[in-house]
Amino acid sequence: MRYLQSTTMRVEEMRVQRTDAEQWMSHRMLPEELRARVRRYLQYKWQLTRGVEEENLLQSLPKDLKRDITRHLCLNLLKSVPMFEKMDSQLFDALCDRLKPVLHTEKSCIILEGDPVDEMLFIMRGTLTTMTGKTGNAGDLKAGDFCGEELFAWALNPHSSTSLPISTRTLIAQTEVEAFALRAADLKFVASQFRRLHSKEFQHIFRFYSLQWKTWAARRIQAVWRRYYEKKLYKSLHEAEDRLQDAVIYEAGTSKFEHNDERKAPKRLLLLPQKPDEPNYNGEDY
Repeated sequence: MRYLQSTTMRVEEMRVQRTDAEQWMSHRMLPEELRARVRRYLQYKWQLTRGVEEENLLQSLPKDLKRDITRHLCLNLLKSVPMFEKMDSQLFDALCDRLKPVLHTEKSCIILEGDPVDEMLFIMRGTLTTMTGKTGNAGDLKAGDFCGEELFAWALNPHSSTSLPISTRTLIAQTEVEAFALRAADLKFVASQFRRLHSKEFQHIFRFYSLQWKTWAARRIQAVWRRYYEKKLYKSLHEAEDRLQDAVIYEAGTSKFEHNDERKAPKRLLLLPQKPDEPNYNGEDY
């Protein structure tokens, strides 16, 4: 009986919320396309939660119970991230405390390419389509995947600017999406603690996610290959020239030592790109 009363109350609250939303949208003279998106969001939220505000419910629970529930919901999602995989239980709990449940309706735009990245998303249900301006559709992200990895190098670098990194792709919700969000400031805090306690692991993870280090590695590989190619080409030309000179000397009947060798040394080889600056791995900045 009490359950039915509670459900009836939530249904009534939902009806009132929809009525208020319709009145507000009419007052603001929103176009029909925006009104339809608001209605879809409210409908999806109701279908998923049946009127239960998940974040408020979690906040009302004892701290240890909230932590255990969040761990249960997010453990596998977070363990797929290299930096989080190395965390001890204390840091992991701090991370779980900062996760916020979010919902996105079908066709909603999560972020545009070129916009600042202000959060990471860990997908629990649904599908996101990723697109870039150069290549178009770059693939899908599904349950168990995450996005917003541009924040990693920013969060891990203690000397990064306050300006947030720029998104390298556009994300569109292909279906309704349920996820947990981690804000940039919260990731920065957790990363600072990880950096202080795990400086060696931090060094490898920073290089893995840093765009500067990825670019340096790619350019170094290109430079080393070009050096090798130029040296090999010069050696090949040198040998060919020697054979040609031997043939000319033989035909002319002159001594090889009488020949004036005017070959020039090869041009200065391509310099290797300079390695990016390393952050302070000893945690002295904190």
